[in-house]
Amino acid sequence: MLRIQFTFLTALLCTVLSVFVLSNAARADKPVVVTTIAQIADVVSHIVGDKMVVDSLMGEGVDPHTYRMNRYDVAALTKADIILYNGIYLEAQMEDALERMAENKPVIALAESIDKSLLLRSLDYKNKNDPHVWMDVRKWMAVTSKVLEVIKDFDPENTAFYDKNASEYLIKLEQLNGYVETVLATVPENERVVISAHDAFNYFGQAYGFEVIGIQGLSTASEAGLKKIESLVDLIVSRKLKAVFVESSVADRNVRALIEGAQARGHSIEIGGTLFSDAMGPAGTYEGTYIGMLDHNSTVISRALGGVAPVAGMSKQLTLAQKTAE
Repeated sequence: MLRIQFTFLTALLCTVLSVFVLSNAARADKPVVVTTIAQIADVVSHIVGDKMVVDSLMGEGVDPHTYRMNRYDVAALTKADIILYNGIYLEAQMEDALERMAENKPVIALAESIDKSLLLRSLDYKNKNDPHVWMDVRKWMAVTSKVLEVIKDFDPENTAFYDKNASEYLIKLEQLNGYVETVLATVPENERVVISAHDAFNYFGQAYGFEVIGIQGLSTASEAGLKKIESLVDLIVSRKLKAVFVESSVADRNVRALIEGAQARGHSIEIGGTLFSDAMGPAGTYEGTYIGMLDHNSTVISRALGGVAPVAGMSKQLTLAQKTAE
């Protein structure tokens, strides 16, 4: 009996090892694209299909402003054929290393390809722009076009394949932008204020007509002072705002301080939901895609501020927004 079990386990182990070896061999035959944030990896994956391997250094809940590379990241970047990052000082702790790697391979700061006249200025860093361009779907469409350009330059033989995939994805982004505009337009004008943990939503506000206020600055490394908290409490109470928002990648202590401050002044305000700002949702979920991220954010914001949006979102796939509603 023991001999039979041993033989079975040996066969099973050999099968697992074979699959692992074949999987790694398949990966070894393909160019590898490494990205910093998952939003970029999602775009790349739509364009390259099965022609390349796509890896992201940062996943759910990771804050790119303060992220520091570890030895595994260095190894991944060293082995990569192409490195794609956001730039505009989003990956502040990594930029020196990325610039050094650009001496040996394509290393592209995608957001820096956007017309500078369309970029918002940073109030935290002199001569810097706001890096959170993915909050405006149309700006992210420009980033998608830049990704396509980089991929085709690297692998011109498969240009038609990449063009087709990018075209199909851009159509989906256009549909997403239409949904975001529609549900946010249902929010009463006097309620169009998004207060969140840090200034990640300025492009969102510019594109969709919302006033946005971050308790912290553009970088989560900045601190919110007592005077800033007090001034925001004054704003909330005087305008009788209904909701503030927490972010999946930023601690919620400052947001809760606002709620407590408003309550002490006799005004009740609720957490309208959790928004995805610097990071997307869990890998393998709809909210773990760029489209799902923006679908979630716009749906949650609309519903929390008195607008009309389906609880399951544009594609009827939202799960986290439904939990918020419950």
